[in-house]
Amino acid sequence: MIFSPTPLSGSYIIEPEQFTDSRGWFARYFCKKEFSKINHDKEWVQMNHSFTATKATVRGMHYQVAPYREIKMIRCIAGTVLDVIVDLRKGSPTFLQWFTVELSAQNKKMIYIPEGFAHGFQSLSDNAELLYHHSEYYTPGAEGGIKYDDPSLNISWPLPVSIISDRDADHPYIDNNFKGI
Repeated sequence: MIFSPTPLSGSYIIEPEQFTDSRGWFARYFCKKEFSKINHDKEWVQMNHSFTATKATVRGMHYQVAPYREIKMIRCIAGTVLDVIVDLRKGSPTFLQWFTVELSAQNKKMIYIPEGFAHGFQSLSDNAELLYHHSEYYTPGAEGGIKYDDPSLNISWPLPVSIISDRDADHPYIDNNFKGI
């Protein structure tokens, strides 16, 4: 696996190394020993699978607060998405900065998201599917979100938003009282 750091400390783009032959290809997308090179030492305790039917749908921007903050690893297995992460770590030099990467079934890239980040994505195709690995269990009382179109972040979504859930549309904007998580 190839781990490429993003500008946001602790986050990585992960590209599997493919081995191909006449049958097709094989690639590893997790190895505890290889992940120890980026100081990943937590167990994946929950794995989720999402399906987004309509192009330009936005999901996010979600996070969990302490003591349930989580590491996530996201992989697209069908279609294409623009994946977005925002650094919400209190005191981080990249606090409130965001990063995007296109994830697709074709490019096989993954994103590794450390604790203290918000995460979301926009589907760039119909029928997009993501696999999520989580280092913490989903805990409803510990969930939070920031608004996908927060003007203080000015995230560059490539398409006009076609669908967003009421829950995600109701996330608050960041204000001067927000000091991070």
